[in-house]
Amino acid sequence: MTAAESVHLAWLSYDVIASPAGAARDAALLNASGTHCPRFTKWRAWCSEQNMRLTLNLLWISWLMLAPSTVLAAELTRLEVQSLLASTPAGQAASFAGMSLSGADLHDLDFSNADLSGADLSGADLRGAKFVGSKLIGAKLPGARLNLAWIIGADFSHADLSGAILETLVVSAGLETLPQEAASFVGANLSGAKVTARFSLDDMHGANLSHLQASVDMRNQSMGLIRTDFSRANLADANFEGAELAYVNFEFAKLQRAHFSGADLSNADFAGADLTEANLTGAKTTGAKFTSAILDGVKGLSPR
Repeated sequence: MTAAESVHLAWLSYDVIASPAGAARDAALLNASGTHCPRFTKWRAWCSEQNMRLTLNLLWISWLMLAPSTVLAAELTRLEVQSLLASTPAGQAASFAGMSLSGADLHDLDFSNADLSGADLSGADLRGAKFVGSKLIGAKLPGARLNLAWIIGADFSHADLSGAILETLVVSAGLETLPQEAASFVGANLSGAKVTARFSLDDMHGANLSHLQASVDMRNQSMGLIRTDFSRANLADANFEGAELAYVNFEFAKLQRAHFSGADLSNADFAGADLTEANLTGAKTTGAKFTSAILDGVKGLSPR
């Protein structure tokens, strides 16, 4: 419904109750009596006041129908979120689209299949929360903590995850990610995010991963090499400018036109990756592996 249609609806409702025809009919009754009736005059005044109140209420309702969700949204508490999740009928998806959950303590809550598109989760505690099959398209998550969060099949397309913490994410039911379990980060903003997770098979084309903190901490590897994994992910046109990517796995990843200028790629593994027209100008590539990688038109990589 457009703004013009809503306002027209309100005035139409007013006209039905306080129309010129009604006013004329009342005036005719007053004239027919041939006398001035104070009670009748007061009654008319009271009716006009009530009609005006009704009209203003209808206009208010019309505005509420059209107002942006960001204007109407209020920050929800953990208990309110739990209540909404619990009250959602079986077989239906809970919706938090456009709602404000900024800074909320939502750790370990189950948002599986929920719609959080456009929701404000900035600075929220989402540790261990489940987003299996959830929609977070355009959601705001800067500074959010997603340690141990479940993101199997989740859609973070165009979401803002700048400065967020994404460590030890649960991305699959088994040791290997299946195609149907892959998450989507198309056009998402992960600039400055701290990451130690598997993004194998994920669609991350056009994502902003500039200044990403994903380098392996070699002081904490007693259980074997724990590193961020972008193997077989779609990272075409992704921006890794200034990112810390030492020891990160890019095996067989799609990295056409990816931007790595100034990034630390020390000991990173690009075996079998497609780096067509990628930009590695000023990148640190000491110990990096490019076995069987496609390097057509790569900029800034010294001959190997």
